[in-house]
Amino acid sequence: MTIFATTPSQTVGPYFAIGMPWDAGPHVVPDGTPGRIRIAGTVYDGDGVEIPDHLIETWQADPEGRFADLHGYGEQSQLEGFRGFGRCGHEGGDGTYEIVTVKPGSVPGPGGTLQAPHIDVTLFCRGLLHRVVTRIYFADEVQANASDPVLASVPAHRRETLLAQPVAGGYRFDIRLQGEGETVFFAV
Repeated sequence: MTIFATTPSQTVGPYFAIGMPWDAGPHVVPDGTPGRIRIAGTVYDGDGVEIPDHLIETWQADPEGRFADLHGYGEQSQLEGFRGFGRCGHEGGDGTYEIVTVKPGSVPGPGGTLQAPHIDVTLFCRGLLHRVVTRIYFADEVQANASDPVLASVPAHRRETLLAQPVAGGYRFDIRLQGEGETVFFAV
């Protein structure tokens, strides 16, 4: 007999503030980069409570669809100071995060298709034994999103959980680990 309701577990952390710092932090591009935007949001657990101890990593192409390194994948980015990678731990212990970047361009997809502009996201936080992986697509890229092969693989009623919404100075993208509006996560 259970007398208490099940609650989200805390199996790891909170150690991210001391265990995984990265000098450039959430800055994928340096100050003064043309087209620089801010992507911000909140990470929520299964009860809709903000998760204060999380770490988000992002990886993306530049506005021309080029990555920060070659590794045999297209042309190298020519955008001055573009890193392609960002890492943000909890900001102020309230579950929020912020990545400072540029909007990515389209990149090649499976079968010669083009993928819509997107940012790959990895999330580590309490309650998770393994990272979860998702993508940030942009709600104002309607035509590109409609033909994206990865987004098309997601049930239509769940795609909205992958869309960052335009706000002043950038976009808002909340991540929900469970429950109503749960973000789509990919098995990689």
